[in-house]
Amino acid sequence: MTHPKKISILDFTYALPAGRIAAYPLPERDASKLLICNNDQLQETTYRDLYQYLPENSLLIFNNTRVIKARILFTKPSGGTIEIFLLEPFETDYTTTLSATKKTSWKCMVGGLAKWKGGEITIDNGPLAIKAVIINKLPDATIVEFSWTPADWSFAEVLEQCGDIPLPPYIKRKAEKEDRERYQTIYAQDEGSVAAPTAGLHFTKEVFDSLAKKNIKTEFVTLHVGAGTFKPVKAALMQDHEMHAEWIDVSVDLIESLFEQLDKTIVAVGTTSLRTLESLYWLGLKTLFNPAIESISLDQWEVYGSPFVNSEVSASAALTSLLGWMKKNNKERLFTQSQILIAPGYTFRITNALITNFHQPQSTLLLLVAAAVGNDGPAGQERWRKIYNYALQNNFRFLSYGDGSLLFINK
Repeated sequence: MTHPKKISILDFTYALPAGRIAAYPLPERDASKLLICNNDQLQETTYRDLYQYLPENSLLIFNNTRVIKARILFTKPSGGTIEIFLLEPFETDYTTTLSATKKTSWKCMVGGLAKWKGGEITIDNGPLAIKAVIINKLPDATIVEFSWTPADWSFAEVLEQCGDIPLPPYIKRKAEKEDRERYQTIYAQDEGSVAAPTAGLHFTKEVFDSLAKKNIKTEFVTLHVGAGTFKPVKAALMQDHEMHAEWIDVSVDLIESLFEQLDKTIVAVGTTSLRTLESLYWLGLKTLFNPAIESISLDQWEVYGSPFVNSEVSASAALTSLLGWMKKNNKERLFTQSQILIAPGYTFRITNALITNFHQPQSTLLLLVAAAVGNDGPAGQERWRKIYNYALQNNFRFLSYGDGSLLFINK
């Protein structure tokens, strides 16, 4: 097996016609098509019948992050437009910055940056006046400080008043009123994402009810999805691509529930949920190898190197260690960053199946799918390509507002 660092992203491309990218959601969330892949068996259904394809007593893990209105349009005195897209808080966490009053700073992408010659740009929107000023320029982002009046408003309230839902760049239209609801899962709770965990967009109360009748349990983690999820892989080899880091927030109760159900079918709803679950294993190993460690996070290639490589530590042992470390350090929640890159060659430790949409060519999300479904062997076509060819040939809708798949992981 090729080391993930040596993977060429050109091997993970396919032709995606623009007309196959879903520009709008279907009128009913759970009417979206669902492609089931279990080894080489492909079946077609809809999300309404998901329960029929999962074993009794399965555990579904959802990401309950909530998308913020992260796109803000400022008009210059000359009439030109500056578009600011919030990437992540600068030198603080989401909870702190979204509850901040008076001012706060963010890493941003700025559309029309060349036209912003310095100084303040402003919005005067009824009771709200907001100012933005550049305080630093980084290679991959611009640090912008926002200040506003009334000063007792939180930044979350400011965004609600003047921001727009940040539709992905491949949806070639402006956000509309409907997107405020439909680019959000029905269980969204903790604000912080600039992109939706799109696998969850298909779930309705009726789908949850049908799962519960089969004694299929549901639990929630939080991983705030950054704009890096859309970051294209431009390097020839993955070793030269920097994976985006994302914030995960997991409670002790969730980890204990996960530990108790490791013998069941654990299904990650979305790539963000999967990355969170798998990160928990490796973070647990860190506490096992170094019980005195004070803080834990996960870098891009750690899981493929010493002392992690070929680890035979069980998932139960890793989670037991992680729970012990959290108790020792009086932590009710694990809040940290994960930069884990999951690609062919990765061994899954916790997750047994993945529910996910269809992803862009040459993306890290497609690498994750390829790792999950495995290969047919040296003489066979990659399973991910068979799945995507089927979806293309059978009128599945692609990307954020598109259809999805249930992929059973080959361990």
